[in-house]
Amino acid sequence: MVDDAQAPELVHYAVDGLVAHVTLDSPHNRNALSRQLVTELAERLERAEADPEVRVVVITSADRVFCSGADLSEASADGMSAGVQAIVGLQRYVVAMSKPVVAVVRGPVRAGGIGIVAACDIVLSAAEASFALTEVKLGLTAAVISLTVLPRLTSRAAAYACLSGAAFSGTEAVAMGLVTRAVPADELDEAAAALCAELATGAPQGLRETKALLARDLLERIDARADEMAELSARLFGSDAAREAMAAFLSRKR
Repeated sequence: MVDDAQAPELVHYAVDGLVAHVTLDSPHNRNALSRQLVTELAERLERAEADPEVRVVVITSADRVFCSGADLSEASADGMSAGVQAIVGLQRYVVAMSKPVVAVVRGPVRAGGIGIVAACDIVLSAAEASFALTEVKLGLTAAVISLTVLPRLTSRAAAYACLSGAAFSGTEAVAMGLVTRAVPADELDEAAAALCAELATGAPQGLRETKALLARDLLERIDARADEMAELSARLFGSDAAREAMAAFLSRKR
């Protein structure tokens, strides 16, 4: 078995001018939220937060898939008690950062990945990208990611997306409240560069104080409900119904 010191990097970090780019690159599991990926993502965000030259942070993917959600292989083998706490912490950190965080979504986002998207301040998506809250199909619910997802979605959109598990496009996600703007895929990079340049004109103090003002209610929600949602998520992941559904899903992927 390859240890963590020898494992390939799953999250890349680069700074271009005033913009830090944090890129998910775990193609073997479609950028699933494995322990390694979540740990590396948190570390890269901390680097961006600590860099006084960085004014804007971008989270994106190296390939078309943004994130396939929880790593079901890890969840089925080891449970999700520690994993859900890490995902809660990651969402909270994104919301609490002093710099605007932009998600640039090229393609599919599923389940837990939508929690990361929802934690970001601004979301730019390819119109053709697809989103789905698929937990219901595995005997689960969008527990820990509800902390960031539900405040973004309209109540009608949340009910449909969570209860059906159906996919919706980047264009539809704008109307639902999850995405800020959707553009054709071939215009995404240009639109992202223009958006970051626009945000970077903000003074550091202005960005910091405005971000804190915007994040206040969402942080209060996370802090008030995090333990309850983490407990619910861990309990459902550990249930016989969910374990059976995850095993069936993983066997179909082989």
